[in-house]
Amino acid sequence: MKNLMCGLVVGLAAVSSSAQSAGTGKHVVVLRAARMLDVAAGRVVSPGLVVVSGDRIVQVGGSLPSGDAAGAEVIDLGDTTLMPGLIDAHVHLFLHPGAEDLQTVQESVPERTLIAAGAAKADLMAGFTAERDMGTEGAQAADSAVRNAINSGMIPGPRMRVSGNAISITGGHEDAIGYNPDQHVLSNATYADNTDEIVKTIREQIKLGADFIKMYETGRDTYRDGVFKTPYQYTEAQLAAAVAEAARVGTVVGVHCTGEPGASYAVAAGVVSVDHAYQLSDATMKAMKAKQIYAVPTFQISEYFADHAVSPAAAEREHAELAYHAAEFKKQLAAGVPMAVGSDVGPFPHGTQAREMVLMVQYGMEPMAVLQADLLNGSKLLGWGGQIGELKAGYYADVIAVPGDPVKDISAVTKVSFVMKDGVTYRHP
Repeated sequence: MKNLMCGLVVGLAAVSSSAQSAGTGKHVVVLRAARMLDVAAGRVVSPGLVVVSGDRIVQVGGSLPSGDAAGAEVIDLGDTTLMPGLIDAHVHLFLHPGAEDLQTVQESVPERTLIAAGAAKADLMAGFTAERDMGTEGAQAADSAVRNAINSGMIPGPRMRVSGNAISITGGHEDAIGYNPDQHVLSNATYADNTDEIVKTIREQIKLGADFIKMYETGRDTYRDGVFKTPYQYTEAQLAAAVAEAARVGTVVGVHCTGEPGASYAVAAGVVSVDHAYQLSDATMKAMKAKQIYAVPTFQISEYFADHAVSPAAAEREHAELAYHAAEFKKQLAAGVPMAVGSDVGPFPHGTQAREMVLMVQYGMEPMAVLQADLLNGSKLLGWGGQIGELKAGYYADVIAVPGDPVKDISAVTKVSFVMKDGVTYRHP
């Protein structure tokens, strides 16, 4: 945003014009607060004022004169900071705390869809107005139904990008391994074992409503004596075929990928994000910076598993792997790898995932850099660049308020007190 405080006369005229537009049938809301985040400029400005008409922001900054906003709803949020709605680039609406591998066995898809609707509402109420669902874990295209219900106003939730079932190999990550084979327990992902099957599966998922494609490129991981290893699942050529097929219909591929050599294959193939990214080689980091391929670290899920491990020995292993990931993250920051924010929420409670940003600061990022990764990079990663992620005239009216100043204390994002999405207020203090 340029020149937020760009002259009192211009600001007052915009407010007055917005208020008068109430007569055209659009609801006008004026949000006032002590501060607001100018995320593109990397600063917090005072005071905060955002004018919303219908589902769009129409003016940012300036002052509101008494008596000149007739017909507008004025919401004074006091000592808070106005921000764009938060973005979570890695969620699982169809998962909840508990035995993840048994949920798809014990719970029907209709039951899981109802659970997903509740998860979407919890995330929205926590300030997440846009999310990327990285696989339904066996619920096939049910996330398309949830997205459509949100878009039509049937249920509350973030604006969603959905992938349907993720794609994986037989015996790979998310396959049902260790069960009685006579029970024929299905994978939580869709099988595709060669290039032809990958292309066919992508076409089927797009037909069923997927916005993008999610593939498992690595797994299962091991971490012993300070050494991290993970087998790759798809070759560079197979991933390149997937990226090309997705591009043919105007979309992208994101991968679950924790380490090498899978990460190098994925980046060379041109995926849009490397999610988890525990381990990246120097060459991979350099290529990600050059191609602007995002790493999505997902620290919070690791912390949750470490804190809820089944035994002290398991907790020690999980904490050691988390420390390894944090150390590698610092190398990635130093190398200039672009970051987006994704929590992997689902196995831990929905609506609590803003802690991911707290952990990213704890492990080496500056608060403003984390906010920019979440809002600017996240909006681009989800395909809504120039529409969300900033408080800017013409953007969707996705606005939240947090106490204090999130640049001074990033934990403010875990205490959202006001939520607006598409100009509709969902949470008010």
